Amino acid sequence: MAIRAPYRSLRGISAVVALLAIGAVGCSDVSDAVDSAKDGAKSAARQRSVSSLDIGECYNPNSKAEGTVYFVEIVPCDEAHEGQVVGEFAIDEGKVYPGDDEVSAIADGRCPVEAQKYAPDTWALPKGVALFYYTPTKESWATGDRAVSCTYTVEKGTFTGSLDTAKSLKPEQTTYLKGSNAVYDALWAHQPEKDTVEDDLAGYKAQAKAVAAALDAHVKGLDGVKGTEVGKLRATLTKAAGNWKKAANAADADAFYIAYDPAFTGIDPSKSVAARKELGLATTVPADEAEVWAS
Repeated sequence: MAIRAPYRSLRGISAVVALLAIGAVGCSDVSDAVDSAKDGAKSAARQRSVSSLDIGECYNPNSKAEGTVYFVEIVPCDEAHEGQVVGEFAIDEGKVYPGDDEVSAIADGRCPVEAQKYAPDTWALPKGVALFYYTPTKESWATGDRAVSCTYTVEKGTFTGSLDTAKSLKPEQTTYLKGSNAVYDALWAHQPEKDTVEDDLAGYKAQAKAVAAALDAHVKGLDGVKGTEVGKLRATLTKAAGNWKKAANAADADAFYIAYDPAFTGIDPSKSVAARKELGLATTVPADEAEVWAS
């Protein structure tokens, strides 16, 4: 995260640049130059240190590149913008900086959880939006910086409006999303490092056990949700949970593979489209998820 720099100095530099630009043009271009200067002054006034971002704030990065960032431009969410802060937390790792990799690993694990509290339905996110985060650097850590800001940001283009949907959801929608998110979180959070089951049977069985437990909880939650399509999905997920349990208890790699294929297919996101429609939720499977189950 940025080393704290004086806010007023940044604003002052922008103002000087704007004034110089006005003096450099002819009379016929003064109007355009003034408009440009106003835009520049407006942008400067909106600058905010990334170490003091708040959940819900919409912003435009000052740079497209990943790396050390000091400031972003805060904008009203009803204006076109590239990102929104959807979660934050503090790293509690003592006085010594844990290292870039460890800080990133912590953010990788926590930001999806924090983001889901703010925008539970990832299917409803604008096209191209992905999860990014601002984390402390070694230098800012020495000044006491421990804050991580989780953001949804588009790599190309902009979007308009706030992503804050948690407050507007109905109870049955919240119940569904909480259970569904937990299933896929369990799947990816417990992904073994080895590419083949033969090389890490224990790891793959642990993943299967975690998914099975999440599915059981999801199915239980859906017991109280009415709807024909929801009932069909509940039956599908109950069967999938049984296959994940078989995979978790597999005696060897062959037995695991036999159980895993129907288990994985059983949680194909496309199987939930009809139930989502019935619940009034987004029904377009995100491209990255569709690709995983299509491969």
